[in-house]
Parts: sequence; C-alpha cells; structure tokens
Amino acid sequence: MAEIIKLDGTTPLDFDREMVETAYDRWAPIYDLVFGGVFSKGRRAAIAATNHIGGRVLEVGVGTGISLPQYAPNLRIFGTDISEGMLRKAKARVSELRLKNVEGLAVMDAEKLEFPDNSFDVVMAQYVVTAVPNPEAAMDEFARVLRPGGEIILLSRVSADAGMRHFIEKRLQPVVRQLGFRTDFAWSRYTQWAAGAHGVELVERRPVPPFGHFSLIRFRKLPPAVAA
Repeated sequence: MAEIIKLDGTTPLDFDREMVETAYDRWAPIYDLVFGGVFSKGRRAAIAATNHIGGRVLEVGVGTGISLPQYAPNLRIFGTDISEGMLRKAKARVSELRLKNVEGLAVMDAEKLEFPDNSFDVVMAQYVVTAVPNPEAAMDEFARVLRPGGEIILLSRVSADAGMRHFIEKRLQPVVRQLGFRTDFAWSRYTQWAAGAHGVELVERRPVPPFGHFSLIRFRKLPPAVAA
C-alpha cells in the first residue's frame, strides 16, 4: 500500500495517545533498568543546563522520576507524564528520597498542558518529542507555558533527512511504533517548527550518547518585542 501524504506534506499520525499511554505503562516496571544507564550521559547534560538556568522547571514526560534527584535543590520542579504507571514510580521516588523541591506530579497530555502561559523558566522534555502523536503541537505547548527568556531543553532522537539511514529509519517505524516512539523524526522538523511564529531561537544542538543519533537541543523564548 502506498504511503498517504496529506496536503500539508506530512504523513498521518502513526500512533495515538492511547497507544503511547499503554506502551509506557508497560515500560514502567523495567524502564530504569533498560534505559537508566543508556541515557545517563544525555540526562546529565540536560539537567546541568537546567540547573544553570534555575527557577521553576516543568519536566514533561518525567516518567519514573529518574531525573528528579539530579536537579539542584533550589529549583522548583513539576513533573507530568501520560502514564499513570510511570508516575506511581515517580511518586514513590519523591517520597523515598524526600525531594522537597518537587512541587507536584500529574498525569497530563504533552499536547494539552494544564498550565497558564508563561509559567516556567525551563521546560525539560527528555525523549518525549518523538513519542507523542503530534510533536509540533507538544512543542507549541512547551513554548506557550515558558516565560520569555526561559529555555526549552530537549533530549531527542534526530533521524536523517535523506540517504540510507533515512531509508532504514522509515522502514523501522512500523516495527517500533508499538514500543511508543518514532525512528523517523528529522532535524528539519525542529528547524521548521522554530522558524514558525513561536518566538523562539535555537541556542544549542549537541550530539549526546548513545550511538550519535540523539541530541541535546535548546531553544530560548524571546521577549515579545524581539519575537515580533
């Protein structure tokens, strides 16, 4: 069957919220064991950038709360996730480690954040952008709830725009979709999003382990006068 392309040039959604929620509920009991070490260097880099900025932090896709003990104690952290199973683990971690800088944890859709505009100094999302049905809609929400001068800090897989790697990633997508993430999400989608009317600028893109297929990406929200 030929791939369907919509009029705006994008492909239809390859998974929905229910599929993602189910996938990560399944991952919850073993997530730290499987991904804790693999993603540890990228996580440390992202949290170091967050700690440098300070203030109030929203971690979207907080998962089991594996990052929470690494934030500076003077930061105020709110974590959201689509998976109740993941958040149960996160709540247990907060209680066990007595993390007093964690304001709250809540089940929430990354594409429909339940916060007022300009609520946070940092919006952190680790391995989230490629695991939501509408990535650009989620990034729109990140920008909306971020205060001017604050940063969106992403850890994300970045696929190839062309060539053999791009071909392989496209072919792998139907296989991995049941696991709750995409293999095919190229850098051009980030740059196209940033070029839209979101009032953000790219601060940094730097490769992080594993395999060189992941990046630490930082966007700064411009003051209204500059963004206009």
